[in-house]
Formats: sequence, C-alpha cells, structure tokens
Amino acid sequence: MTPDQITYLVFGIVVVIALIFDLGLFSKKDTEVTLRTALYQSLFWVGLALAFFAFMWWIEGSKAALEYLSAYLMEKSLSIDNIFVFILIFSFFKIRTDHISRALLIGVLMAIVFRIIFIYVGVVLVERFEWILYIFGAFLVYTGFKIFTANQEAEFDPAASPVYKFLNRFFPIIHEDVGGKLTVKRNGKRYYTNMFLVIVMLATTDLVFAVDSIPAVFAIVTESHNKELIIYTSNIFAVLGLRALFFLLRGVVNKFDYLQQGIAIVLIFIGLKMLVAFFDIHIPIYVSLIFIVVCLAGSIFYSIYHKRKGVPADVEDGTL
Repeated sequence: MTPDQITYLVFGIVVVIALIFDLGLFSKKDTEVTLRTALYQSLFWVGLALAFFAFMWWIEGSKAALEYLSAYLMEKSLSIDNIFVFILIFSFFKIRTDHISRALLIGVLMAIVFRIIFIYVGVVLVERFEWILYIFGAFLVYTGFKIFTANQEAEFDPAASPVYKFLNRFFPIIHEDVGGKLTVKRNGKRYYTNMFLVIVMLATTDLVFAVDSIPAVFAIVTESHNKELIIYTSNIFAVLGLRALFFLLRGVVNKFDYLQQGIAIVLIFIGLKMLVAFFDIHIPIYVSLIFIVVCLAGSIFYSIYHKRKGVPADVEDGTL
C-alpha cells in the first residue's frame, strides 16, 4: 500500500471508531450537555486531530503534516463564527436545550456529506482548470476585506434565509418543537417540525461558511502532491468537533468580538499567497502556519476584553 492509502485507511478507521465512541459514551438522547462534558469532548476531538497530525508527519512527512495542521486551524477558527450563527438559529426556533445535541449531531453529519461533495467538485475543477486557483485567491482577498469591514452589529436573521423561505414554501411546516421529533402527524397529515428546519439550516449554514474555508484550504495545500488527502482530513476533523465546541463556547463566543478581523487578515494573506504563486513566488508552509496562529490567537486574546454587540439576551449568559 502507498503512504496515501495507509493514511486514508487509518483516517477512516479512526473516524468510525471515534464516532462510535462519541455516540455511545458521550451522547445521551434528550440530555443537555454540561460544560464539563463539552470540555472532555472538545479535548477528545482536538487530541485526535493532533494525534493524526503526528501520524501524518510519520507517514507523509513534515510538509504534508504542517499543511494539514494549518488547514485544520483555519477550519477550526471559522467554526467559531459558525457557532454564533448556530446559537441564533436555536434561539429563533426555540429548540429545547435537551434537544440541541441531537440536532447538532444530525446537522454535523449532513454537513460532512455536503463538504465531501463540495471538496470533490473543487478538486475536479482545479485539476482540469488550474487557473481557477487564482480566482480562488482573488475571492479570498475580496472576502477577507468584506469580513474585516463588515458591520458587527448586523445579526444573522434565520427568517430571512433563502433556505428557510424555500422550506416554508414547499414543505408543510408546523412551527413547534414537538418533543424533538422531525415530523409529526396531525389530522391525518404529516408535518415537518422546527427540529427538521433547524437541522437543514445547520447543514446548509455550514456549507455557506465552507465557501470561504475550502478555497482557503486549497490555497494552503497548493504545493502538496496529496492535497485531496489533506483537505478531506482537515475538514472532517474540524467539523466533527463542531458539536462539542458549540457547547463549550456558546456562553463566551459572543466575547470574540475581533475574531472576524483576525480571520479576515488570514484569508487576505492566504489569497495573496495563492495570487503571488503566478509570479513563481512561494511562501513556505511554516510561515503560513506561524502567521495563522499569531493572527487567530492575537484576535482571540484581544477580543477577551471586548463584548460583541447584538447578541440575543437569551444567549448572553450561555443559555438558550
């Protein structure tokens, strides 16, 4: 077997065993996840991702491992913005706290499927049209400037979402959380519930964030021969830890007021890195990794002393 095949095999086995372990020991139906449990779960998924980083260093070499770590950190940081939107979705649909874990579980698994499809399409496009990488680079620079200058008081409105409008138009919806059920039968007719709406919106919202993050990961791994492997593994590990990260950070995520500026600077840097490659200028991966860590860590520490505006009152103290 080739090193790439060994890595894929180990990755698949690790993910399956970890999911079984997570679902069997960490997840209980209709039970609210405590902060301590969320901390253990987060440490479990982060530790697993870092252990895979060490394995990749051993099997694939230092360059591929550093690219994987850089891509993982990029995805993980963007997940924090994901979490703030998720909080607003749960608050809007009034989902009971003991049903949130199940909704996140299904939504995250759907998001993984969507991301796999998205990544596959991106890989095919890049292989056939290499110049599309420069479009990705320009898009990242534009997105970075847009995020940096965005009005932080502007709040995501689930009711204005095209997905929400589409589901309400074409599906029979009953706007209630009926015991955490996805569907309910009333007067002989089957209706979809708020739980169904939430799960679909979680998955599609993650896909919207992937429009920024996946091109960024492509930029990080442009010089690697096994870019598909790095993109898939970093994305899936980051998304798998999203549920635990939600319960760990939901009470403090509103304090990361300047994180979006840190992410914006990283996106601009990665976009420029992709564009300057046209002039045969290649920035070493360790420089990219250091830049990502410094920007993200700096923006988080700076944000601790500031309070994000526009957070709903029911999530101010970490409750929904």
